[in-house]
Amino acid sequence: MIRGIRTRLALALLAVVAGALVVAWATVVPSLENRLIKAKLDQLQDDAVPVAVNLPPDRVFWQEYVEQTEFLVNARIVVYDLLTTDPAALTVAADSRTGSSRDVERDITAQIAASTGRTQGGTTRRNDKRVAEVAIPLDPTGPVVLFISPLSDSLATVRLVERRLLGAGALALLVAGVLGYLGASFHARRIRRLERAAERIAGGSFDEPVVDGGSDELGELAFAFERMREQLAQLDTARKEFIANASHELRTPLFSLGGFLELMTDEELDEETRAEFLVTMREQVDRLTKLATDLLDLSRVDAGRLRLEQETVDLADVARDLLDEMRALADRRGHPLRELLEPETIGLGDEQRVLQVGRSLLGNALVHTPAGTPVTVRVGHRDGFSFLAVEDEGPGVPPEHAPHVFERFYRIEGDLASGSGLGLAIARELADLMGGKMELETRPGRTVFRLVLDAAAPVGPDAPAPLEP
Repeated sequence: MIRGIRTRLALALLAVVAGALVVAWATVVPSLENRLIKAKLDQLQDDAVPVAVNLPPDRVFWQEYVEQTEFLVNARIVVYDLLTTDPAALTVAADSRTGSSRDVERDITAQIAASTGRTQGGTTRRNDKRVAEVAIPLDPTGPVVLFISPLSDSLATVRLVERRLLGAGALALLVAGVLGYLGASFHARRIRRLERAAERIAGGSFDEPVVDGGSDELGELAFAFERMREQLAQLDTARKEFIANASHELRTPLFSLGGFLELMTDEELDEETRAEFLVTMREQVDRLTKLATDLLDLSRVDAGRLRLEQETVDLADVARDLLDEMRALADRRGHPLRELLEPETIGLGDEQRVLQVGRSLLGNALVHTPAGTPVTVRVGHRDGFSFLAVEDEGPGVPPEHAPHVFERFYRIEGDLASGSGLGLAIARELADLMGGKMELETRPGRTVFRLVLDAAAPVGPDAPAPLEP
C-alpha cells in the first residue's frame, strides 16, 4: 500500500503525464502512418499512369520496357496478361525484377483491378516487408500493370517519430516525476504544518498561530484553522476566567460563613451580636443561592436545555410586580423609584424570565449607583417593538467598559462594584432565547438598560405615543 501524500501526488502526476503521452502517441503515430502511406500511394499512382499507358502493344517488348522504366517510378513493375478463361485469370507476362515471379502470381490488387476494370491501390506484406501497390488495367481485355514500391522510407519516418516521441515521453516522465515529487513535498510540508497545528490545538495549546502564506485551498484551510484557534483560545480563556471567578465567588461567602460559624462556636456572644451574625450569614447564604441559580441557568443555556414559554406578556404588569418586589431594597438604599408605564404594552416572551431580567436590571441600578440616585422603570413601544427599561441618573458606565458589561463575570472595579458579574450576562442570554435583545445607553447622568421584545400585536398609528422622560 502506497503511503504518504507526496508519493501519491507524484504518482498521480506521473499517471496523468503518462496518460497524456499515450493519448498523444495513439493520436499522432497512426494518423501520421496513414497519411504517409496515402501520400505514397497517390505519388505512386501519379508516376505509374504515364508508364502504364505507354506500354508497347507488342508483348515481345514488355520485358525490356519494364526493365528500362523501373527507375522512373522507383518501383517494381509487373505486367499481367489476361487469360480468357472462366473465370478470367492473370499470368505474369513481364517483371522488372529478374528471378522468380512466384510472389506476385496471385496478387490480390491486380486481380481486383482486372475484375473491376478500375485502377486499384493498397498495401500488403511481401517477403515480410510492407509495400504499396497500384494496379492499372489498360482495357477490359488487355493487360494489367502492377507497380510495387516499398514503404520502408515512409515507415522509417514513422518509426523515427515513434522513437522521438518515446524519448521525449521518457524525458517528460522523468521531469514530471522530479517536479511532481518536489511539488508534492512542498504541499506535504504545508499539510504537515497544518497537522502539527491541529495536534497543538487538540492538545490545548493555543499560543502559536497557524500561518500559511498560500492563497490556495490549503491557505484557506490554514486560515480556517487560525480562526478556530482564536475562537478556542477565547473559549479557553473564558473557561479559565469562569472557573477562577466562580471559585472566587464561591470561596468568599464560604470563608465568611466559616468565620462566623467559628466565632459563634468559640466566642461568648451576646444575643444582639449573635443576631447580627445570623443576618450576615443569611445574606451570604442568599448570595450563594443566587450564584448557584445563576450558574445553573448559564449551564442550561450552554447545554441548550433552558426552556422558555413564548407567550404574550403585559410588560406594565411585570413592571408593577418588579417595583413592589424591589421597593424595600430601594428604600433601604435611599433610591427614589419612579415608573413610566405605557398601558397595553404587550410583548412576546416568558413572563417569569422577563421578570428575572427586570429584577437583574433594577437590582444593578439600585446597588451600583450612589445613594439617592433616582431610578425609573419604563415600559413602552418603539419601532414596532415593546420594551422594559430601567433608567438611572448615576455616573454611567465608562465607555471602555460598556462593550463588556454583558460578558460573564465582568465587573467594573470601583467602590460600588459588587455581585458575581453574571446577572447581565444571563439577561442577555434570556433576551436572545426570547427572540429579543438587550440594549445599553449610557452617558454621565443617564444610564438605560433596555429589554426589547417583539410586540404581540402590530403597533399602529393609533397606539399611544412613547412616554418622554
